Amino acid sequence: MSSPSKIRIGLIGAGNIGNVHLQEFGKLQEECEFVAVTDTFLPLAEQRAKQYGIPVVSASPEELIRRDDVDAVIVAVPNKAHAPLTILALEHGKHVLIEKPMGLDSEAAKEIVRAQKRTGKTVMVAHQMRWEALSLQVKEQIDRGELGNIYTAKTGWYRRKGIPGWGTWFTQHGESGGGPLIDIGVHMLDLAFFLMGEPKPVSVYGATYAEFGPRKKGIGSWGKPNWDGIYDVEDLATAIIKMDNGTSLTLEVSWAVHMDTDSSPFLHLMGSDGGAVLRGEEGKFLTERFDKTVDIPLVAPEEDEGARVRLSRHFLDCVRTGKAPWTSAETGLRSNLIIDAIYESSRKGGEVKLDWSL
Repeated sequence: MSSPSKIRIGLIGAGNIGNVHLQEFGKLQEECEFVAVTDTFLPLAEQRAKQYGIPVVSASPEELIRRDDVDAVIVAVPNKAHAPLTILALEHGKHVLIEKPMGLDSEAAKEIVRAQKRTGKTVMVAHQMRWEALSLQVKEQIDRGELGNIYTAKTGWYRRKGIPGWGTWFTQHGESGGGPLIDIGVHMLDLAFFLMGEPKPVSVYGATYAEFGPRKKGIGSWGKPNWDGIYDVEDLATAIIKMDNGTSLTLEVSWAVHMDTDSSPFLHLMGSDGGAVLRGEEGKFLTERFDKTVDIPLVAPEEDEGARVRLSRHFLDCVRTGKAPWTSAETGLRSNLIIDAIYESSRKGGEVKLDWSL
C-alpha cells in the first residue's frame, strides 16, 4: 500500500492467539485498525468485537476475506486451515500474517509460496522469538562479526509435562501436522536459522517418539482435553540438520519427558571467535581473552515494548512498502520441509534430503 492511511485488518480466529494479536496490534492504533473479526464459534467473535470495538463480525472467514474494506488478514486458526485461508486471502488481494506453522506440511507450504509469488502480496509468519530483545542483541553482535564463523548450533525446548489439549486437534496429526516438533520446535528452527545467517538446509536425520501421549501421561495445562479423542503424534523429537555451506544444527524438543529441565527454550551458537546462549529470558556471550574464558551477560531493556509489538510493526511496514518480511513464506516453507523430513527419517531410518522444488 502506498497510502499513509491506516491498514485495515480482519482477524480470522478469535481464540487465545487471536486475542494476543488484538492486544499487540492495538498498541499501534495510529498505523492500523481492526475492521472485522470471525471465528467458527461466532459468540466468541462477537465477544472480541465488543471488547475491542471492532465494527463487523463476519459469519465466515470467506465472507471476511471478500470484504472490500479489509487490506490484510491475520490467520489464527488450527494448522489444517492455514493454507486454504491464506491462499484464498491472497487471491482476493489481501496481505496475510499467518500463525506458525505456515502449513500443515511442506506441500501446503509450497502452495502458499506459489500463491504469494502469483499475487505479489505480503505473507509473513508470526515467529515472535526473532523479535525478542535478547535475540536482537545477539543478531547485532553476529552482524558485527563478534562470533566469527558460526559453524554449528544446538537448539530446543524440553517441556517436562506439557502435552496441550489431549485428544483435540493439537494431538491429531491430520489436524495439527504433528506434536511438539511442529508446535514449539518450529519456533526454535526459525530462531536458529535467523541467528545462523539463514543458511540453506539440504538434509536431515531425525527420530521421534511417543512414550507419554498414548498413555495419557505428561498432560499440560494448555487447552481442555477430550479424553474420547485421538493422540497420534510424537511427544519428543530430535534431529540433526545439515546445510549447503557445511554448518549444522541440532534440534531437540518435547511436550513431555523425564529429565532435569526448566522447560525453557534454548539456543547455543558456536562460532570460531565466540559463542552465545539464549535460555528463556536470559542469555550471554562466551569468548576467550588472555587465555581465559569470558562470559558476558545479556540484559534486556527495562522498558522494552515487547517482541510482538515489533513483529506487528514489521508486518505493517512490509504491507506499506512491499519489502519482504524477515519471516517470509520461504522461511515458512523451510521449516515445513525440515519437519516433514524429520518425520520421514524417523519412519524410514537414515538421512532424508530436502526437496525445494516448487
